[in-house]
Amino acid sequence: MTQTDADVLVLGGGHAGAEAAAAAARLGCAVVLVTLRADHIGRLSCNPAVGGLAKGCLVREVDAMGGLMARVADRSTLQFRRLNTRKGLAVQASRAQVDIHRYPKALQAELAAFPNLTVVQGEATGILVDGGRCVGLQLADGRELRALATVLTTGTFLGGVLHRGRTQEPGGRVGERVSGALSQSLSAHGVRLGRLKTGTPPRVDVNSLDLDQLTVQAETVPPGTAGFSFGPRGPALPQHDCWITYTTPVTHQLIRDALGDSPLFSGAITGRGPRYCPSVEDKVTRFPERERHQLFLEPEGIDTPRVYLNGLSTSLPPDVQNAVVHSIPGLQRARILQPGYAVEYDFADPRDLGPDLQHSRLPGLFLAGQINGTTGYEEAAAQGLIAGASAALGKPVIVGRDEGYIGVLIDDLITRGVGGEPYRMFSSRAEHRLLLREDNADRRLSAKARALGLLGDHAWTRFQDKLAHIALADAWCRSRTFKPDAATRAQMTALGVSVPKNKVTAAGLLLRPEMSWARLGQLAADRPQVAADVAEQVCTDIKYAAYLDRARARADRTRQMAEVAIPDDFEFARPGVSHEVAEKLAAARPSTLAAAARIPGVTPAAIDLLALVLARRTPSSGVPRV
Repeated sequence: MTQTDADVLVLGGGHAGAEAAAAAARLGCAVVLVTLRADHIGRLSCNPAVGGLAKGCLVREVDAMGGLMARVADRSTLQFRRLNTRKGLAVQASRAQVDIHRYPKALQAELAAFPNLTVVQGEATGILVDGGRCVGLQLADGRELRALATVLTTGTFLGGVLHRGRTQEPGGRVGERVSGALSQSLSAHGVRLGRLKTGTPPRVDVNSLDLDQLTVQAETVPPGTAGFSFGPRGPALPQHDCWITYTTPVTHQLIRDALGDSPLFSGAITGRGPRYCPSVEDKVTRFPERERHQLFLEPEGIDTPRVYLNGLSTSLPPDVQNAVVHSIPGLQRARILQPGYAVEYDFADPRDLGPDLQHSRLPGLFLAGQINGTTGYEEAAAQGLIAGASAALGKPVIVGRDEGYIGVLIDDLITRGVGGEPYRMFSSRAEHRLLLREDNADRRLSAKARALGLLGDHAWTRFQDKLAHIALADAWCRSRTFKPDAATRAQMTALGVSVPKNKVTAAGLLLRPEMSWARLGQLAADRPQVAADVAEQVCTDIKYAAYLDRARARADRTRQMAEVAIPDDFEFARPGVSHEVAEKLAAARPSTLAAAARIPGVTPAAIDLLALVLARRTPSSGVPRV
């Protein structure tokens, strides 16, 4: 390859790398994706599952912006579940168990369809810097690859070390080598690195399980929602059961007796793991009063007997893992096909990045995925899409906190950092979560994606058709009336619907908790025939109108705060602001009032006072009261 080998150079073939490369390719750039093994692109290193609480929303947002993850997941789903269906829309979520072999093959096929995307096998040992700008990568075999922009998506392979008991070996994933020299190169060029840890549980042979002792975990899917993508879905794979079991007091005692051999407790691991996805050693130690912990047994694929023991992440020695597994109901005769292990790896402080995920000290260098301290395929994919698109366009692609979980994720990373543990997305992190639902991800982000050039013609036409059907159905609901005459009274009584005293519109009826689109059709033969996702949007818009209006008003106020700049010389220490809060603000030096409000420990009262001070400094600023 010659002087400029690509417009965008992507290192890493995981979820972040795949989305970054695809986004840049969709925008017409010449893209080179560098990976240790081309046949391992898109591999599911941990649980073969996509989505979950808040994560499912990220998947749909990536899809709404033209990304790959949703389509690939839908093609390889073994079981699809809808979580929190008894709770409000803001916290409902989708999760799919996917085939561990079919998922990467489908992802590789998506990437292969781009004629302007080239895959290069090789190990990166350093970044190339010229005039203070990153201009490419140095490979172990001596090759230099140069590009206008470079996106690093190294996952757990950056200085990765695998731990099982007292045994350690280099690696970012079992059986695969790791990049150590790249960490040294990044540090030498001013990239601040830290250390984090993640882990994975044993995999067991399904044929060795006593399924009669396990509880089947059935699918929970409302009609019309069995998938992530907003686009058409192909034929589904045969669906598989997942199962539930529990640890026992014997399990816990075996773990306590072996803590001396655990790298988490012996001091061998210095990086901190995810608090909300702890190892079983952590759970047993932190919750000694608990007699059992729930485990989910999840099949890894159609053509493999491997079952993932979700909830039993561990780095204990293999012989201890064997005893632990055999102490669990249904697993007394289980054969372990792959013991669990912990991975310790380097990450870069994301507070050094801009909203486009470009490094502030090294223009041309973008970071996405676990290198930024996050955990999870979905968080990685979302970052990859933004980094790849921004690198391709040469300008930041920004999703606001009120526009998507993608915006919440990136804003949290670049303003707060990871707080000493891997960052995981939760719905509680989003202050506008009622607006940021899975069902409306396309309505929030597809127009933005189209304007950027990320969304193709077919997807855009399909979206426009959906909007037209929503408008048609909504107009019918607001104009169609029902009079409480004898015929209507009889119909409603038969359906168990209370009869209104006065004339009411279909929209008025939908405000009732017991009313649904299907019931409305039983009352009115002229009800428009629309797709399930269209009906869901219409009903949601009508039923939650008052709540959504309040949420939008709050988002507007937050947006105004984001436009209020805080001068570089602003003194945070002043009467009414506690010493602790002033120190936090002074250390972070937020550029806007909204950024200040998001710093952990900064109280609404302090923000209110700062708003007043800023308004006095600039009387015409229009600083909102919070």
